[in-house]
Amino acid sequence: MEQPTVHQIYVESLRKKLWLFAFFLCAVAVLSVFSLAKGSFHLSPVKIVATLLGQADASAAIVIWNIRMPRIVAAVVAGWSLGLCGAVMQCLLKNPLASPFTLGISQGAAFGAAFAIVVLGAGGAETGAVQTGTVQTVSAAGPLTIRNIYSVTVCAFLGALAGTLVILALARLKKMAAESIILAGVALSSLFVSATILVQYFATEVEIASVVFWTFGDVGRSNWREIAVMTTTALAVTVYFVFKRWDFNALAAGDDVAHSLGVNVDRSRLAGMFLTALIAALVTAFLGVIAFLGLLAPHIGRRLVGGDHRFLLLHSCIIGSLLLLLADTVSRTLVGAGTLPVGVLTSFMGAPLFLYLLLKGHAR
Repeated sequence: MEQPTVHQIYVESLRKKLWLFAFFLCAVAVLSVFSLAKGSFHLSPVKIVATLLGQADASAAIVIWNIRMPRIVAAVVAGWSLGLCGAVMQCLLKNPLASPFTLGISQGAAFGAAFAIVVLGAGGAETGAVQTGTVQTVSAAGPLTIRNIYSVTVCAFLGALAGTLVILALARLKKMAAESIILAGVALSSLFVSATILVQYFATEVEIASVVFWTFGDVGRSNWREIAVMTTTALAVTVYFVFKRWDFNALAAGDDVAHSLGVNVDRSRLAGMFLTALIAALVTAFLGVIAFLGLLAPHIGRRLVGGDHRFLLLHSCIIGSLLLLLADTVSRTLVGAGTLPVGVLTSFMGAPLFLYLLLKGHAR
């Protein structure tokens, strides 16, 4: 029997990876339809199609377009962004444990959001007039809101960027080992969490509630405008990283190899970490802290398609979308009203993997 040539083996491997990406894409689409149908207000597939075509009743349209569709799209975009962040950070820092959450970048973004909510007055509760007999009083017991989402986003980005610059400085100037960088991330996380608690100490009850509400990872709080900002930024950053896929492969082989192949290592690392901080900050500012997803998705992708960043980047993205959408669907199904923060489920998924990677690293 004639042995396959190297070219044939490569073509077959490429075909399998493309089919795998198509499978995950279809899985996201099927899960999205299932998530649209499930909930306290059940929708049949026929009613979903009719609503999407604008032919259903008003109640079904409100449930789909105002409640379920935004959280589905937000979960897909946020999962895509965090999966991309994890894959890029693990390559740039040469650290399999790197992710926005383990390096303290998400906590830095959360501190920035808390600072904007409390110090800059960007958060609070809606006030409304309550009529009691002939007396009209003003109540602040309305739903928690963010009055200025742009100040929250900018402060979240600055907090994430501060954590990123510290990690880059330690990795570059001190030549720290992979384990030491993770320990530095733990220290940064503790610092940002402590700073957030300090801000909360001087806040009012409503502001504390806003901060706590905001730091819960929940894809159900975003609106279409915020989703549009996240989607546009994530697509632009994805296109940039896809064009740099060969640079990432060179960097994975070592800085000296990358230099010899003409890659500007310092510029690539700074630009990559800056962009990952940007999209991680946007996700945290709009949806709260979603733990460990940026660690989980790249490792699953690496198991399935290997370390070639031509395939790993996009597979990490689609796996992140599938995992976050699955976690959100499960949380809504378990609770029934969508009140369980999705960050809780991602922590349950990612924490065992984090411990496994630590134990595996020490075993070697």
